[in-house]
Amino acid sequence: MYSFLLHKSISNISKKIWDECTTDQNPFLSYIFLKNLEDSRSIGAGTSWIPNYVTITNKDIIVAVCPMYIKLDSQGEYIFDHAWANAYHNAGGEYYPKIQLSVPFTPVAGNRILINKNIFKTEYKNIIEAFAKYLIKLTNNNYSSAHITFCSYDECKTLENKNFLTRIGEQFHWKNANYHNFNDFLNSLNSRKRKAISKERNYIQNENIKIIHKSGKDITHEDWDSMYDFYQNTTDKKWGKAYLNKEFFNLLAKNFSEKILIIFAQENNTHIAGAMHIIGKKTLFGRYWGAYTHIKYLHFELCYYQAIDWAIKNKYSFVEGGAQGPHKIQRGYLPEKTYSSHYIADKNFRKAVQNFLLEESKIINNDISLIKEKYTPFKKKIS
Repeated sequence: MYSFLLHKSISNISKKIWDECTTDQNPFLSYIFLKNLEDSRSIGAGTSWIPNYVTITNKDIIVAVCPMYIKLDSQGEYIFDHAWANAYHNAGGEYYPKIQLSVPFTPVAGNRILINKNIFKTEYKNIIEAFAKYLIKLTNNNYSSAHITFCSYDECKTLENKNFLTRIGEQFHWKNANYHNFNDFLNSLNSRKRKAISKERNYIQNENIKIIHKSGKDITHEDWDSMYDFYQNTTDKKWGKAYLNKEFFNLLAKNFSEKILIIFAQENNTHIAGAMHIIGKKTLFGRYWGAYTHIKYLHFELCYYQAIDWAIKNKYSFVEGGAQGPHKIQRGYLPEKTYSSHYIADKNFRKAVQNFLLEESKIINNDISLIKEKYTPFKKKIS
């Protein structure tokens, strides 16, 4: 009923068709964002991300597309399987290359099997199951494994019935409870957390640091240069190599700036730090941050408090601050589950991974329950 075609470049797929298969809620899945990664050579030849986009066709009509890549390592995925790769290697196998369905360098959840908006929802399960069968065949013939990371819960549940293993993770997201302003949000926190945030914000104000927001056409070439420098500075400190190059930032400036919010800290009219966010339909996504000098609490101000303030003023429902973690709890971010699906070709190794995931899921579920029950920063509701 369905046929599948691999594409070495997203340029081989019509932008109109791709965008009909995505929604504007997740800008990272947009044709332009993915094409910018490719055109800047942040992915492709010479990197560990080799594009193999999939189109799914029924009766000569493309009904779905998938952002798929052949991966030569496990870098830039944020669902870490380095231990799996080492165990596979120690058993005498070759873990790489593997198949990866995700947005490169982007730990943001969303559908990975992107179904055309004109398709009836009753067909969704059939399309996902057909793709699962195709992906298993492709993996068994060529690769050790296939990984669909940061996918939706519904995708995971459907894929579980097709020999895929579900892995849960956790991220920390802020949710807008119809706050009128930042003080309204502060008043929802317990006294200790409220005082801590006020102390941190007052410290920045007393340092005479100016905070400015730039978006769309207001972002100048100099602003983009500064933001890239901040990004590069941070990645050099953390990982030693920046995944994204200057050309990627140039392309964002050219064709994606309306989706960008950069929050700068200035001292004497000079940028000293910056945090770049991506504007979704109802979610503000925190992405890149950096600073020329260390100033206490400045990271929290630009990446969390300013983002929350912006979301409240613009009536946005969520702020997602990326992959890292527990320090966000006291700033009003609570844990949310993330999901990924994994197919391991070798049956014995698949069983070992399955046992690992069962134990890991117990730890994560307990951690989420414990945080929400005992360590929430919010006032306890009176029953």
